[in-house]
Amino acid sequence: MSYRAGTLRQGEWTLAVRILIADDHPLVREGLCRVLAAEPAFEVVGEAEDGRDAIDFVRQTDVDIVLLDINMPGMNGIEACKIIKRERPLVGVIALTVHDQEEYVFELIKAGISGYVLKDISTDLLVRTIFGVARGESFIPPLLTTRVLEEFSRLAMYQQRQVNPYGLTGRETEILRLVGQGRSNREIASQLFISERTVKNHLTSVFGKLGVSDRTRAALYAVKNRLVEI
Repeated sequence: MSYRAGTLRQGEWTLAVRILIADDHPLVREGLCRVLAAEPAFEVVGEAEDGRDAIDFVRQTDVDIVLLDINMPGMNGIEACKIIKRERPLVGVIALTVHDQEEYVFELIKAGISGYVLKDISTDLLVRTIFGVARGESFIPPLLTTRVLEEFSRLAMYQQRQVNPYGLTGRETEILRLVGQGRSNREIASQLFISERTVKNHLTSVFGKLGVSDRTRAALYAVKNRLVEI
């Protein structure tokens, strides 16, 4: 029986954190086993040479944490992580790699990892990372955190542009929807609790963004391009 994510802190575990080490280099696995064996709260329950072996082991054995190398023969760590998290969402996956390139981090975060550490990590930090992930926390090296946040911000903006390629604000979209329903400026102002002048200002902005000259064309344009549901 293993302890899964909860409120306990390092040194307070009453049940072992069960760990699978997945790496295609025997010396790496051996070294990790020695390091983790020194922590009484850890139990290395298995080793895997590639992603497929890791998946099969997790399917058959109760595991809390998978230390997963990214570059392995056969199925790599990223693909293995996707399957492990899909089938065993409570298992914490920590990517252990020699790479500090952000593209690996992005792909692994999308795949569902909880931690990303380099193989030259200190023993103390590795132990603390494992305990943290077992509690349900996440860990990304500080040097990569800013780049990761910037990338996800960029992706969010891109997705927003895909949904709303004309750059309409939420208020502009709301007013355009009401225009499409045949509401007058006065009715729109009353419904949204704003002045008619504010409605006119928003519509002027909408016309400019859509490249149209009046409210009728704006409404037709919105319907045709599915900018609003009418």
